[in-house]
Amino acid sequence: MNFTEIFFIALGLSMDCFAVSLSFGSCRKLTWYDVVKMAFLFGLFQGIMPLIGWLVGNSIQSQIEPVDHWIAFVILAFIGLKMVWQSFSAGNQKKALDIRNLTLLITLSIATSIDALITGVGFGFIRVNILTAVVIISLVTFIVSVIGAKLGEKTTFIPARWAEFTGGLVLIAIGVNVVLTHLGII
Repeated sequence: MNFTEIFFIALGLSMDCFAVSLSFGSCRKLTWYDVVKMAFLFGLFQGIMPLIGWLVGNSIQSQIEPVDHWIAFVILAFIGLKMVWQSFSAGNQKKALDIRNLTLLITLSIATSIDALITGVGFGFIRVNILTAVVIISLVTFIVSVIGAKLGEKTTFIPARWAEFTGGLVLIAIGVNVVLTHLGII
């Protein structure tokens, strides 16, 4: 898996964090400390989870190798479809939660990184430099979270659900690319 593919996976995975950051930014005035703390924790968990998933996926790779590309596709497509579905669900209403509460922030960091854990399992089935992937995913998530919070401060209405929708489509497209590349079609 090359840098561009990892970058777009990172971008897709970070859309949950972007939506949360955007929502928090539009709900209340955040200091730079609040924004950086939130972005750091989102990036940290988005980076740790794929590593944990990769360890699991890598440990069972020899048994799965003949169908690994299909497994990676199913995982990425499932996550992508889930993100697309969630982007239109009623649960995306803005809630006035305070991210300065560390327990809430850690809980949100874990919740938004579950998709990254599952993606990491998929990484265990295909050739990917996991350390490079972890760094890229963490940095992209950090940057996207800062941008989301700052954009949220500037406006009271940016459709955060469209960020999640787009991220889902990106993950589906990457899954299709993995299969087509493995089959020699592209």
